[in-house]
Amino acid sequence: MEQTQGNLKVKVQQFGSFLSGMIMPNIGAFIAWGILTALFIPTGWFPNQQLNEITGPTITYLLPILIGFTGGRLVYDIRGGVVGAMVTMGVITGAEIPMFLGAMIVGPAGAYGIKKFDALVDGKIKPGFEMLVNNFSSGIFASILAIIAFLIVGPAVETLNNVLATGVGFLVENGLLPLASIFVEPAKVLFLNNAINHGVISPIAIEQAAETGRSVLFLLESNPGPGLGILLAYTIFGRGSAKQTAPGAIIIHFLGGIHEIYFPYILMKPVLILSAIGGGMAGVMTFSLFNAGLVAPASPGSIFAILAMTPRDLYVGVFAGIIVATAVSFVISAVVLKTSKETNTTIESASEQASALKGRKAMTPEVGTGILATEKWSNPVETLANTKKIIFACDAGMGSSAMGASVLRNKVKKAGLLIEVANSAIAQLPDDADIVVTHKDLTNRAKEKLPKAYHVSVDNFLSSEKYDELVEKLLAMKIPV
Repeated sequence: MEQTQGNLKVKVQQFGSFLSGMIMPNIGAFIAWGILTALFIPTGWFPNQQLNEITGPTITYLLPILIGFTGGRLVYDIRGGVVGAMVTMGVITGAEIPMFLGAMIVGPAGAYGIKKFDALVDGKIKPGFEMLVNNFSSGIFASILAIIAFLIVGPAVETLNNVLATGVGFLVENGLLPLASIFVEPAKVLFLNNAINHGVISPIAIEQAAETGRSVLFLLESNPGPGLGILLAYTIFGRGSAKQTAPGAIIIHFLGGIHEIYFPYILMKPVLILSAIGGGMAGVMTFSLFNAGLVAPASPGSIFAILAMTPRDLYVGVFAGIIVATAVSFVISAVVLKTSKETNTTIESASEQASALKGRKAMTPEVGTGILATEKWSNPVETLANTKKIIFACDAGMGSSAMGASVLRNKVKKAGLLIEVANSAIAQLPDDADIVVTHKDLTNRAKEKLPKAYHVSVDNFLSSEKYDELVEKLLAMKIPV
């Protein structure tokens, strides 16, 4: 039963990662559109009718096509991306609203179709006709699917979008939107934050912002207040290493926008999820009272990114929502930390356990020590001795993985080891990775992707002890240059 639940969790994470994987690589384009919108719309900082003409085609054509191309590429590389982009053009012209949801459907679907066609004709094409068949098959297939998307998918998705928009409007009008935090905050801690934010919320929010100039939905997941309140409570009322690391985590979370940094603090004491939910609900309620919102996604969820995407007349409401969320989260967290007994699931206890294990085979590749082996390893010692690439992987490959890779890279460099340390999304782990470092909740997915790699599982993205252990093991296996 436990294994079934674990597999289900992995499958949900994979699906969420796929959804967010269509949006995340294109966030720069969304931010560019948001900046242009904030600057040049009639209510922007520098209203300019001529320059504002860029924003319409961008949201109608460019952004959906980018999503469709990226989704197709995830399924079948460049060939899938090209077909996905063309099919997306059909769904765009078949509807009266920006087709973000449509692009997320037809882009991967088109790529999957051409992938299956290629599999059917593999080995059956006469020599010399490969290029002809490849080009015309993708062209004919894409044109047929574009027509279907235009006639059927576009109108259907537009109807679905109207239903969703009506539902969101109902929640907002009746003051029920704060209830969304009951689902959003726990999902974030289960590392579905990118899937929730960029895979579900952003497509709806962008269409809403295109009509009204802002959307409060952009603030549902990106609000740093709930996490800030929890980290402030740890800073004041925490114990041991939890108290010591919380101030640094605040900087990374609030200024850097990497919300994953506070997830382990909740996982160490799960009742703190109530703090996140309470803070999230209070923040959303405040945003709604002030009619606040952003013009585009704030990614990462840094205070700087949020302020950059805030319309010039809504700063008070945005600040108020963040402050209220922080205060409510802090109060609940303070009560929990002051009244609860210390358990062996705290960051401090976990660190003490890791220190104790260092004296008795803490570096052996056994499940439970933090350094995880896989059953398919033939010789883990040989793998470590010949390590050339270490990959720190997270769900999106941009936030926590970049932070962890930076910490580990400095340690590897200081040790004099000529080993490449990089970060990546789990879904795009390179095949030549010798060692993969992930959060413990994501390790199963990483092992499924690269079963023969040496997997290091951490419960804190700033787990210096785990990184020190790995570097010590590498030093013992090879001579530093």
